[in-house]
Amino acid sequence: MSAQLNGSAPQTGAQAVIADAIDPARRPDVLFRVRRDEGHQASAWWMIGAFVGVSLAVIALLSFVPGGAGV
Repeated sequence: MSAQLNGSAPQTGAQAVIADAIDPARRPDVLFRVRRDEGHQASAWWMIGAFVGVSLAVIALLSFVPGGAGV
């Protein structure tokens, strides 16, 4: 009976950890993580643009390598 104070259920260790947890999207050591609205998805064009950009960067860098992609 001493575990229950003021009629509330006893708090387990897991509940205490969850109650004290920091939101991972708000941690200061995470630079680019952002909490989005429920159901929000990034446009597929961002991934297509990133693929094209990285591909162009690789081709440009390989043009400096002798015998590489000579554009």
